[in-house]
Amino acid sequence: MTSAPTYTVEAVEADGWADLRAFFGPSGAYSQCWCTWWRQTSSSFDAGCHDRGAGNRALLESLVESGRRPGLVARTEGGEPVGWVTVAPRAEFVRLARSPLLRGDDAVADPNVWSVPCFWVPRALRGQGVATALLGAAVDHAAGGGARVVEAYPVDTATRLPAADVFTGTVALFEGAGFVLHRRPVNGRRVVMRHDVARRPRRRTEERA
Repeated sequence: MTSAPTYTVEAVEADGWADLRAFFGPSGAYSQCWCTWWRQTSSSFDAGCHDRGAGNRALLESLVESGRRPGLVARTEGGEPVGWVTVAPRAEFVRLARSPLLRGDDAVADPNVWSVPCFWVPRALRGQGVATALLGAAVDHAAGGGARVVEAYPVDTATRLPAADVFTGTVALFEGAGFVLHRRPVNGRRVVMRHDVARRPRRRTEERA
C-alpha cells in the first residue's frame, strides 16, 4: 500500500519572496489576487489587479519582505511547494470589518483573534491532504503568535459550488481541525467557525495528509 504524502509547512520569511512569487506564478495564485483580497477594500483590490496584478503583487511582496510572515507554504519531502494559506491577526483583514455578515458584534480589532481566510492549492494537487496540513499548521502558527481564538469563514458545501468559491475552505475541513460553528449569517454561503486555541498544545509543523 502506498503511504500518504507527508508535508512540511513553514511560515514565509522575509527572504522568501522570490520563491513565493515563483510558486504563485503568472496568475498571482488566482486571477491576479496575490492572496490580498481580504486585506483590501474592493476598490483598492480592483485597482491592484490592473497591469497584471502589479498592485496586489506589490502589497504581498511588502508584507513578506517586512518580516510580517503573512502566510504559510506546504512543501513535499523534496522541498517542492504545493500549497499556501493566509493566517494573521483578524484586524489585518480590512474586508472583514466592512462585512456585516462576517464581522459579527465583537471587535474586529481584538488582538487575541486571528483569522484563516484563504487557501490556495494548485488544481493538480488538490485532494491530496495539502489543505489539511496547511490548516493544522496555521492554527499552531496563530497560537504561537498569541492567538486565543482562530476564526475562519468556510463555505457550506451542502450545495454544489464552483471551485473558485471554495478558497476559504469548507466546513468539513475546519470541523476536522476542531473548529465549531460560531455564527451562521442569514444570507450568504459562508459561515463563521472558531477554534479556541488558548490551551491547545502546539504540534509539529510536519503534517500527514
